[in-house]
Amino acid sequence: MTHVLDEAIAGSYDDAGLYQAQTHEAYANMVGPFGGSTAATVLHALTAHPEQTGEPLALTLNFAAPIAYGAWQIRPQLIRTNRTNQHWTFTVEQDGAVVGSGSAVFGITRDTWSDVEATPPTVPPAAEVELTPFPEFIGWARSYEKRIITGTWDSPSEDSTTTMWIRDAPARPLDFPALAGLSDTFAPRVFVRHANYMPTGTITMTTYFHATSAELAAHGDDYVLATARGARFGNGHFDQYGQLWGGPDHALLLATTHQLCYFKDPAPAQ
Repeated sequence: MTHVLDEAIAGSYDDAGLYQAQTHEAYANMVGPFGGSTAATVLHALTAHPEQTGEPLALTLNFAAPIAYGAWQIRPQLIRTNRTNQHWTFTVEQDGAVVGSGSAVFGITRDTWSDVEATPPTVPPAAEVELTPFPEFIGWARSYEKRIITGTWDSPSEDSTTTMWIRDAPARPLDFPALAGLSDTFAPRVFVRHANYMPTGTITMTTYFHATSAELAAHGDDYVLATARGARFGNGHFDQYGQLWGGPDHALLLATTHQLCYFKDPAPAQ
């Protein structure tokens, strides 16, 4: 049986070199499809290109306009292939218009000196944290199992940090497209600060992939430990920085991600 994520990112290249994709109802969001599923589809499309080499190192996706539900396309362009890395740009298109753009870097991994200066948060095991329910109108949230430890936005807070256990639902072995999707599963930080829905959306999102395909395969379908916070809010924008941890004892940094989002102050009560 095909996993719902694999259905959502499935597509093929046409004779013009465009990757033909289709939105999936399981990843519906309040306005258009969930950005994480868009990122997962883009990464899947690039790795399916016959000229692609290496493993994903970085993916940047700029959301120029909302994607409507239905068919959409990815137009990739290979910029350069070096000995150890490969560079791509792409546009996201729908109905003849560009609705997004971005870049991706792939690299050849090799054994070198390594160290991790970041440290994972100290948390209880996933089995000891209750599943977090989400409103019906956030459709994509049903495609993930979230167990939020801190940052549930039950009440306004001066700290925007959210830490949670998360994985695909139903459980699915972790790979790069799935990791790209998980990188966008944090609620907007303004929701956490105000404990309220506010008009907001991602303008640009970058994910850096630190894990290798072998490390992701060894992780399997276990939960990912994810944490994110904002740094500055104001002038109609805010940022969001996140870390995703996995592997043995969830001490392996799989990916880091950064977003810039817009927001509008909520309308005053009548």
